Amino acid sequence: MAVQELLMDIGSLRHQVRLETPTTTADGEGGYTTTWALLGVVYAAIEPATQRSLERLVANAVSSDASHVVTVRYLDGVTTKTRVLFLGRVLNVVGIQNVEERNEILRLACTEQVS
Repeated sequence: MAVQELLMDIGSLRHQVRLETPTTTADGEGGYTTTWALLGVVYAAIEPATQRSLERLVANAVSSDASHVVTVRYLDGVTTKTRVLFLGRVLNVVGIQNVEERNEILRLACTEQVS
């Protein structure tokens, strides 16, 4: 990957999003329920997924039905169970690329959750 991959135009991170991770909580009746815990509020670049943008992600680690690519600064704890909340929309992470394994930039392949 080229050095240019690591150069992020800070102005492109113009959308504030919430990253949330699922947690299991006791429901008080002997069972459990899934709730969402805040992982972080960050700025992101969000673009529709194209063949080219998906090719930039790790080969064979991304679902071909990804609808969006979300780019954020590195945040520990992001997994394929994480979701991105953006303007009332829910984007489920289906693939993650830690660009050059440098813990600086994450590219997230996401599918939009339809209500």
